[in-house]
Amino acid sequence: MKILHIDNSLGMGGAEKLILDTVPLYRKAGIEMDVLVILDDDFPFARELQKLDCCKLFILKKSKNEKDVYNPTMIFKIKKILKNYDIAHLHVFPSLYYAVFANLLNGSKTKLVLTEHNTLNRRVANKIFRPIEKFIYNNYEKVICITKEIEIKYQKYLGLSDKLMTINNGVDVKKIGKAPSHERSKFGYSAEDKLIIMVARFTDQKDQDTVIKALSLLPIAYKLILVGDGKRREELEKLALELQLLDRINFLGIRSDVYPLYKMSDIAVLCSHWEGFGLAAVEAMACGIPIIASNVDGLAQVVENAGILFDAGNSNQLAEIIFSLENNEEKYKNVVQKCVVRAEEYDIVKMVNKHIKLYESIMKIKKNN
Repeated sequence: MKILHIDNSLGMGGAEKLILDTVPLYRKAGIEMDVLVILDDDFPFARELQKLDCCKLFILKKSKNEKDVYNPTMIFKIKKILKNYDIAHLHVFPSLYYAVFANLLNGSKTKLVLTEHNTLNRRVANKIFRPIEKFIYNNYEKVICITKEIEIKYQKYLGLSDKLMTINNGVDVKKIGKAPSHERSKFGYSAEDKLIIMVARFTDQKDQDTVIKALSLLPIAYKLILVGDGKRREELEKLALELQLLDRINFLGIRSDVYPLYKMSDIAVLCSHWEGFGLAAVEAMACGIPIIASNVDGLAQVVENAGILFDAGNSNQLAEIIFSLENNEEKYKNVVQKCVVRAEEYDIVKMVNKHIKLYESIMKIKKNN
């Protein structure tokens, strides 16, 4: 059984992190699995995957420009590689479209599987796209929804109940447990500093604006670490400048050492306008720090009754929660304990085993046909 994961890039994101973390586990289980990305220019996750030396990594174009991914000629490049695999596993737009057309050009020899990571996207929000969406999704054997909320929304949006199934995302709990903490002094922080961290791409989906605004309402001892990059970076830096917070915010860019950064910090925040699952929230919980997250579908179901939820976009409420949590030791410890227990429910091994069973069932159907 030869399987190919296809993604836009191995930049920073939940889908990309899952590929990095799971490929070695699939290989250990005896499955030949490789990775194809449309864009790469020495992204940290790509470097990490190459260091593991456990699979082939196909890179179609060397570029960090996100716009380069919207080049339909990539279909023909994907076509040449795709035909050599039994199953291709897709994750995001537009590569999920390209793979369908590439496979049709190959005579549909490869079975396609899609993981749907979000409850909302611009295509879902616009009815004009529904006919093409139905065509594309019909060409997938199965659409894995990472939460039940996503499955419900896509059933309503596209139908296709026979193709939809829920498999929750997971994190490598053992690996996270072994990760060390960074020393604060290496980043210019002291033991007295209250460190807030948010790990997310700088895109329209994420809402770093709210945590930046919340920081302006907190005492000077509170510092913010933003891990990630993207098209909104300049806009966020401008906001930090306007609020006179540049000396309290550390824009670290894309990093592969997320776990040590979490363990160095006091509180993790994940602000989103919409979310499918919130892998970063589970990683933070597994690192033993409390998570405060936007109360949006997908993310809310992962965090509620463990971390703390706040109304999306409400910087005042977020600031109040951060301050009260940091100044109530008993409450802080209680939230941490609940977060650690919750993270164990999303052990990556459970997810991988479910994916393997799905791949095996698809291969049986393929052989019978």
